[in-house]
Amino acid sequence: MRIAIIGAHCAGKTTLAEELLEHLPGYILEIEPYYQLETLGYEFSAMPTAEDFIEQFNYSTKLLAKNESNVLFDRSVIDILAYIHVIDPERNIQSLFETAQSVMAGIDLLVFVPMEEPDLIPGSQTNLPRFRSKVDDLLHNWIWDLGVETIEVKGPLSKRRDQVLIKIS
Repeated sequence: MRIAIIGAHCAGKTTLAEELLEHLPGYILEIEPYYQLETLGYEFSAMPTAEDFIEQFNYSTKLLAKNESNVLFDRSVIDILAYIHVIDPERNIQSLFETAQSVMAGIDLLVFVPMEEPDLIPGSQTNLPRFRSKVDDLLHNWIWDLGVETIEVKGPLSKRRDQVLIKIS
């Protein structure tokens, strides 16, 4: 099964992915494209730019296009696209959205980790809290249009983990 975990930054995606990895023998974790690109030598801007996110989008597209099974993806093209739109709302993203829809068709389950009320990560403890909220709102609107089986998880880590494990069992 190919599972993509999406959400705004500091929502708990990586923590959930690592927790699921412990309970899903034989799965591999594709870490966030940002970190993979950084390891490959890509130098990101001090303040995020649309171009930085387009680089991540393209890299994520390649990761999702691989024909591997039993993979957990920490972030995917759709949440990266949300950041592009928030940073540069005047940019025409229609072709990028179509690309996202196309590669997301290869995902078996989309796990959306939304911001919660009250927010589990106070705004003062995260970078770019305004971006975070806008990305969360966009994802709430977009994910249901992808045609991918989707689950929205909430609560503490153990509850989130169990929601996903029950869904895939």
